[in-house]
Amino acid sequence: MSSQLTPDLLIRAYSVGLFPMAESHDDPTLYWIDPEWRGVLPLNGFHVPRSLRKVVRKGTFDIHVNKAFRDVILACAEPTDDRDDTWINENILDAYCALHKMGCAHSIEAWLDGELVGGLYGVSLGQAFFGESMFSRATNASKVALVHLVALMRQGGYTLLDTQFVNDHLKQFGVVEIPRERYRSDLARALAGRASLPLEADPEFIEQVLSQHDH
Repeated sequence: MSSQLTPDLLIRAYSVGLFPMAESHDDPTLYWIDPEWRGVLPLNGFHVPRSLRKVVRKGTFDIHVNKAFRDVILACAEPTDDRDDTWINENILDAYCALHKMGCAHSIEAWLDGELVGGLYGVSLGQAFFGESMFSRATNASKVALVHLVALMRQGGYTLLDTQFVNDHLKQFGVVEIPRERYRSDLARALAGRASLPLEADPEFIEQVLSQHDH
């Protein structure tokens, strides 16, 4: 339990497999979560539904990296039809923005006609990327951003995409649940390596992700 989040504390926590949450956005108390089972998206077993492949190939959205990091978090913090309240409060916003300035947090954004319409953000350490939250104001916007994230991670030399939990939204992409001990060993290996998130996905890597067959 903690009430003040700093970038250094966040890095230490992620490095040992913990991540913060709050009961609600106006609750100053943070809890450190260490789930018994962890959601992970396999970079080589990532499944893109056929209908989404068409959307990605059509290039409906302009995809940018780190163009509007703070706006992405603010959008993720907004209540939606299936989410009355979120855990993203002012302290969390400031801490992740500080991490972003340090080069350890990134946003993948979907833009349409000059407007930010979807995206996701997460933390990057070693060869691990920890997906935090996503939002969508246009059909498929966050899903296209996720496809680009996987392409960018493969291109940049990453090995681990941590989704924290498994939910119905992620099941269509082939998310798997692994026990805590296996997650920690995968995490340790990923942290021992180096990777760098490119600012733009090479079309060749996007096509590789789209053409992966079901497993």
